Amino acid sequence: MSGFNTAVNGLKAATTDLDVTGNNIANASTVGFKSSRTEFGDIYATAVVGAGSSNVAGAGVTVTDIAQDFQAGTIQFTNNNLDLAINGSGFFQLDDGQGSTTYTRAGSFELDKNGFVVSKTGNFLQGYGLDAEGNRLPIGNLAVTQKESPPKATEGIDLSFNIDSREDSSTLLPDYDKDEPGSFTYSTTMRTFDSLGNEHTIKFNMAEARPYQAQQNVTGIETGDDISGVAITATDTANVINAANAGLVISEKTTAPAEVVDFFARMTDPLSGDPRIESVIVNGAGDLTLRFKAEFPEPDLVQITDAGGVSTLEVAEDVVSEIAANETYSFDINAAVAPLADDLVLEIGGISLPAIPSGSGIDDIGAAVAAAEAKIKDANPTVESVIYDNINQSVVITYKAEAGDIPDGDALQITETSAPAVNPFAAPEIKDGDNSYLGVYRMYAYLNGTETLDIGKALDPGEAGTGTEPGPILIKFNPSNGLLSGINGQQFSVGAIVPGITITGADPADSTTTIDLDISNTTQFASASIVKSSQQDGYTKGDLIGVTFSGTGEMVASFSNGQNQNLGVVAIATFENQSGLSPSGDTEWSATFASGNAILNPPGTGLNGTLQSAALEQSNVDLSAELVALIEAQRNFQANSKTLETLNTVTQNILQI
Repeated sequence: MSGFNTAVNGLKAATTDLDVTGNNIANASTVGFKSSRTEFGDIYATAVVGAGSSNVAGAGVTVTDIAQDFQAGTIQFTNNNLDLAINGSGFFQLDDGQGSTTYTRAGSFELDKNGFVVSKTGNFLQGYGLDAEGNRLPIGNLAVTQKESPPKATEGIDLSFNIDSREDSSTLLPDYDKDEPGSFTYSTTMRTFDSLGNEHTIKFNMAEARPYQAQQNVTGIETGDDISGVAITATDTANVINAANAGLVISEKTTAPAEVVDFFARMTDPLSGDPRIESVIVNGAGDLTLRFKAEFPEPDLVQITDAGGVSTLEVAEDVVSEIAANETYSFDINAAVAPLADDLVLEIGGISLPAIPSGSGIDDIGAAVAAAEAKIKDANPTVESVIYDNINQSVVITYKAEAGDIPDGDALQITETSAPAVNPFAAPEIKDGDNSYLGVYRMYAYLNGTETLDIGKALDPGEAGTGTEPGPILIKFNPSNGLLSGINGQQFSVGAIVPGITITGADPADSTTTIDLDISNTTQFASASIVKSSQQDGYTKGDLIGVTFSGTGEMVASFSNGQNQNLGVVAIATFENQSGLSPSGDTEWSATFASGNAILNPPGTGLNGTLQSAALEQSNVDLSAELVALIEAQRNFQANSKTLETLNTVTQNILQI
């Protein structure tokens, strides 16, 4: 009777089903475990002749496969950054170091004593190494090779700030002092590092240009001397620097004589002269006053060398002064018309003054004009003051410094409107205005608050050598919109590339280190002076404090100096037929001919799942379903036992016949 074999086969199959279900239940809490399912097939004994006949009884059941369910389990977060979970398809590849490769979904990893990332069974996690440029290397054991982060000298600073345009530069102290806040407008300090990791500071002081022009007296100039690299010729001493020209103001407005125009052109030539000079005043034979443009509020002295090659710079240092940058019109009163023979009516800037009675003297005329100052200023907003200079017996009309150079047609004139009186005022002596100081700042930089740094200040015209030297550079803003318009002599428009500033000497450990300073977003708006952003790329030495992983698999080491470094990329393995994988214990699988070879790629590429750090994938066992399956397997076993019992009873009855 074949029924006995049929019943035994059924018992064996039911037992296997119980074993599989029991194994699932036992691993309900095993990290990365994948549940299995018992699959059955019926058995038929057939012959070649008569195969397929419907009257053939079956021979029972067999277990055709124990199939695994690779559905992802629930991801549970942990406090360990080395716990990894794959959110999607794929497996971690492990190597035991002796040629055996396995695959797992259990991401409970740790660092061994040599810094390798290993599983709980000691197998090495596989991934891509990275070279110095971040390019992926061949797959190998992932390891934390950097236990410390070496220091890096600061090589780049991004600094932007706003300077309050409402600050009044005229209130600044005339003499700049880095330690005197009253002599500069704004100051900020940044932290930097040298090549050994020592921390330093760079202090930036911004001193706004005041409404003044610097001027330098030069005495004893003769043929053969050199001023700012310009050689003084015999023509200069004969026709320009002589007693006959005393009081002559030479500027770009000077029209004659030709020798004077040529002298000024050579003195201010941008390449061979000193373009900082605004005008030259002849005081007498060999005695000059060099007046600078207001945008150069604290110029270094003009380099002066006498005919014998000896510098006279030290002598000149004591004769530097400054004057207001306002434009002034000085009207001398002609003493010949005083006392007045008739009443005099004057008009200034559209304002008609009360009649000055006959018999009035020079002081009376001057006082009458000064008395109308308020009305003149109200009608002419660019006028700052109207005064009478009783020493020089002249009326001085001063314009506001920000008005700059007033066009001749817009300047106020003193005219006489009464007849037959004679206008007692001579043609005015004019000092041109200069508003080039508007929006101009001197920028200083100091290492640790003491040592003046080289930030690109060019050598002074006529100074020997090339390159730059420690000292301030000029930073310019457009007064109409508050945006940067010039850095260290380089002008640019809105939207253009803003020139950088190179700082040298800020690394005491390495004199070759330079720092690129970017202040492109700096402004001069009517709001509080603040730092808008500040970043620098240097850091000190750091120790390893942890390792974490990104979603795309990068293994990132974190150091105590705030730096992060990518050490490698986890490799994720996929298979054409993952159901063909062979379990090898410890929730690991081995590749087989049925599964095909592993296809390795970083997480998040193609169909690969992404990586979740500080998380573990739990078992995908459904206990409720497994308990139901357990009951079913139990009933199957009982039923097959009943078949065996029935067949035994039938056999006993036959033996008793």
